[in-house]
Amino acid sequence: MGLGWMEIGAIAVVAVIVFGPDRLPGLARQAAQFVKTVRQMAESAKSELGKELGDEFKDINLRDLDPRAAVRDVILSDTTPPPVPSVRILRPGEIPPFDSEAT
Repeated sequence: MGLGWMEIGAIAVVAVIVFGPDRLPGLARQAAQFVKTVRQMAESAKSELGKELGDEFKDINLRDLDPRAAVRDVILSDTTPPPVPSVRILRPGEIPPFDSEAT
């Protein structure tokens, strides 16, 4: 869900009418600087969070923490159960295998 060319054009026309063509380039520069600053702050916060959580979480994607993404992954995941190992049925009187290390 993004902006199409019609929406961008409408915003540009309204901006020219409201702010005027002489002030618009300065406002565009300020908006670009603001977006750049917000991105730098987000990257800084992300790196700080990675430092605080340690090496185990250094490659964590913040989108992975979104509960909606977790539910979507579970719903769309492959629900095929793992293969069942082959089982041999014991004959009458046959002693089952015994592992002395397992008990």
